Amino acid sequence: MTTIKENSWNVPNALSAYRILALPFIIHSIALGNKQLFITLLSINLITDILDGLIARLFRLQTELGAKLDSLADIGTYIMAFAGLITLEQEFVAEYRYGFVCLITLWMLPQFLALLRFGRFPSFHLWSNKATGYIQGIFIFTFFLFGFWKPYFCFMLVFSCLAYLEELALVLTLPKLRSNLKSIFFVFRLKK
Repeated sequence: MTTIKENSWNVPNALSAYRILALPFIIHSIALGNKQLFITLLSINLITDILDGLIARLFRLQTELGAKLDSLADIGTYIMAFAGLITLEQEFVAEYRYGFVCLITLWMLPQFLALLRFGRFPSFHLWSNKATGYIQGIFIFTFFLFGFWKPYFCFMLVFSCLAYLEELALVLTLPKLRSNLKSIFFVFRLKK
């Protein structure tokens, strides 16, 4: 029996690898306190995140390696986004600390539980997580360029927390980690 090997060297995987390689430069921009450089580098990471998924789906270049690279790049970008916000906008973060603590806790919980249960981070690529990435990216981008708008911030918090709860439910209920799932509803419908 022959096994078909997937081609791991493709444009979406290269874009995910770029996002990982960009992380030290984002850290450097935060350490310098350079908001302009931070938002520029972070925006490039967010745009390449959109592109890698779009290209992978459009040209059917989705691979297991790509899902893992994308998830790792997402985690790194997510951590850098909040590290930049916490470091560069300390007063704002202090004022809304309870919202940020809730958001970060609900994001970290499925990550650590997946590491404990399965030995790796989840790479579900749920629709809710994709939407959350866009919503959070828009929040961070507009916050640094145009300032704070509380209604959008509250919407971002609620939507993000619901998406993280969906991921948590999957980590707790799936017998093994699977990549590229659409939604918890599809997973449970397939079980019936």
